[in-house]
Amino acid sequence: MTERRTVAIVGAGIGGLAAAALLSDRGHHITLFDQFETPRPVGSGLVIQPVGQAVLDACGAGSAARANGQPIRRMLGHEADNGRRVLNVWYDRSGQNKCGLAIHRGSLFEALFDAVKERGITLHAGQPAKSIQNGTLNLEDGTRMGPFDLIVDCAGAHSPLSPLKGEPLPYGAIWGTVDWPKTDLPIDQLSQCYRRADRMMGVLPIGKLPGDDKPKAAIFWSMPRDGHDRWQDHGITAWINAASAIWPAFAPFAEQITHSAQMTMARYSHGTLRKPWSKGLVHLGDAAHRASPQLGQGANMALLDALALAHALDVAKGDDALALYARSRRWHVMTYQVMSALFTPQYQSDSRWLPVLRDRLLYPLSQVPPGPRLLTAIVCGTMLPPLGRLER
Repeated sequence: MTERRTVAIVGAGIGGLAAAALLSDRGHHITLFDQFETPRPVGSGLVIQPVGQAVLDACGAGSAARANGQPIRRMLGHEADNGRRVLNVWYDRSGQNKCGLAIHRGSLFEALFDAVKERGITLHAGQPAKSIQNGTLNLEDGTRMGPFDLIVDCAGAHSPLSPLKGEPLPYGAIWGTVDWPKTDLPIDQLSQCYRRADRMMGVLPIGKLPGDDKPKAAIFWSMPRDGHDRWQDHGITAWINAASAIWPAFAPFAEQITHSAQMTMARYSHGTLRKPWSKGLVHLGDAAHRASPQLGQGANMALLDALALAHALDVAKGDDALALYARSRRWHVMTYQVMSALFTPQYQSDSRWLPVLRDRLLYPLSQVPPGPRLLTAIVCGTMLPPLGRLER
């Protein structure tokens, strides 16, 4: 029988909202805190993989997300100078209809936030957390809330509650959202173009925004983490011309950008908490582990963390449940952290030999069985059981 708890969830992002819905359904008393006066998403588009979609369904948000999102059947990338394919991953060629769900963060947030509101969960907006002490949550304005039986840290990469200090990655990317134009690019495909490893651009169809029926795309352009000021100084026109020269199909997307503020700089870090919990406190998502978005698993990891915690609280009591949560996610998280560290420099780095290795050796090998099946398992998030022993 589940031990009912009073739970504070810090952060109304993807992981926090999912945790709130899943734990509420199990009879726990949930209080949700968010730093924004009006909770809102940060960022552009992302892909929810099949394992993450299953969590959305468990939260009651899957149908709403699919209504606004765009199914993705394939990921295809080519080298700019010679047009050679260097990435080719299908989600499903077996007829099981598996696909990624590309979606704007705003649409995903709305689906999860509506699910939380339907459950009548108490939300304290505009209440940034500062610290915890003996089960009490201390807010930045001096207010003390609690005590709680459990505090769940879903406050992201800059969480004040997490001891994780990630290692900054040398490359980030600028992201923007535009209308889907007249183009030959398939609307069910993530399309990417690379020049060596120091230039990567992509087009991700992301469905619709809340209140807007026009199909949208998320576009991105990689750059060194300290390169944003230089990019702004050069001007939008120079960037559009340079990007379009490298990849002409990118032009109708990039030409919709008229001001640098339409593109948001994202910087990434890599790191994992060896022990993502302490007495009465547990960390989920980016507060527990961070990596490059190269494998498209960030949001899925947060969703899986939320589900694992809910299952662990079903079968164990006290801090034993938190230890079980950590064990159940350890190998899945570790596997994707290692793969992210190996793959990212091939696509985002100053290396001259890694892209040659990628194009001439690794890509050809990836297209020979069992390579395609392995790539499908990687992008679907199923290389290992996502919840470890909790799935047995």
